[in-house]
Amino acid sequence: MMALQASPGFFDFVGNQMTQFFEYTAFANFTVGHIFMIAIGLVFITLAIVKEYEPLLLIPIGFGIIIGNIPFYPGLKVGIYEDGSVLNILYDGVRNGWYPPLIFLGIGAMTDFSALISNPKLMLIGAAAQFGIFAAYGIALTLGYDPAEAGAIGIIGGADGPTAIFLSSQLAPDLMGAIAVSAYSYMALVPVIQPPVMRLFTNRRERLIRMKPPRQISKKERILFPIVGIILTCFLVPCGIPLLGMLFFGNLLKESGVTKRLANTASGPLIDIVTILIGLTVGASTQATTFLTSKSIWIFVLGALSFFVATAAGVLFVKFFNVFLKEGNKINPLIGNAGVSAVPDSARVSQIVGQEYDRTNHLLMHAMGPNVAGVIGSAVAAGILLSFLS
Repeated sequence: MMALQASPGFFDFVGNQMTQFFEYTAFANFTVGHIFMIAIGLVFITLAIVKEYEPLLLIPIGFGIIIGNIPFYPGLKVGIYEDGSVLNILYDGVRNGWYPPLIFLGIGAMTDFSALISNPKLMLIGAAAQFGIFAAYGIALTLGYDPAEAGAIGIIGGADGPTAIFLSSQLAPDLMGAIAVSAYSYMALVPVIQPPVMRLFTNRRERLIRMKPPRQISKKERILFPIVGIILTCFLVPCGIPLLGMLFFGNLLKESGVTKRLANTASGPLIDIVTILIGLTVGASTQATTFLTSKSIWIFVLGALSFFVATAAGVLFVKFFNVFLKEGNKINPLIGNAGVSAVPDSARVSQIVGQEYDRTNHLLMHAMGPNVAGVIGSAVAAGILLSFLS
């Protein structure tokens, strides 16, 4: 009978093992911050599924936030900030700015620039909307951020997630998680944020303006656009080559008509893979122990402000521009919001708000002009900031 009894040392051993096991579980390492961030991830996923707000972005980011905020015992090489971990290796594409140019390649391969080519003056709306970037930059400087950080924060106003990641990877790597999540959050909330601003700065008569149908664009014009575009923009802002070069290259693949397979790959499997990786790793980078700081909170506030200013600047610029246009050639100010580069959501918002006042007034095709101009504009703005802040 004595041989069947376990010794006290055995119970101590089992107790120590159980204690050690518990120390390695998330239950022993979680904080209130982790729970808060997991709740944010669940909100992102809910908005994506229930409201269908940018589901291709919010589901990977939301799930990434959950992954990044499951607490763990330090040194296990599972966290995104631990050298050698799988997440850390995948995050290199964000940290070193590899993913954004690939996203721009796919955007170029799926974008039709016809509306912009048909009415080149719409490019000015895309340029005007970038005022939000520089307004946020100035305010961030006033609040005490250093110039590089302020530039990275300001780019949120362009509503362009890949550009925000690219610029912050170069100027403010420590703030990249907050900047990227902020940029993508406001991109997803375009249908919520922009309509009140559009209504605030327009009257009923302006909302009913009808624009002339876009003219037909020849194949030659479509092919020449990316070639002329890369030369003009990158001679002006060489620092924009990684983004603008890939954007116009992708568009040439699409419009040339002889590289359909390459265009389909860039606009399909390639951009899908990179979107998954960039969304998941950006979400995981919001680890509560490094993410929840006063700087992160102010970044979200400044991001909202820059987005408001960018939308208002686009709308107000159209109103100002209309003063110099003859009757019949005027532009509906409701497409001014599309100057931010959230393609094609901000153009859809122009259409939706416009049809609230006239069901037969179709603004979508017109709004796509400043919308794609905004993509170019945000990349140019990023190149300008990078040229004098890096």
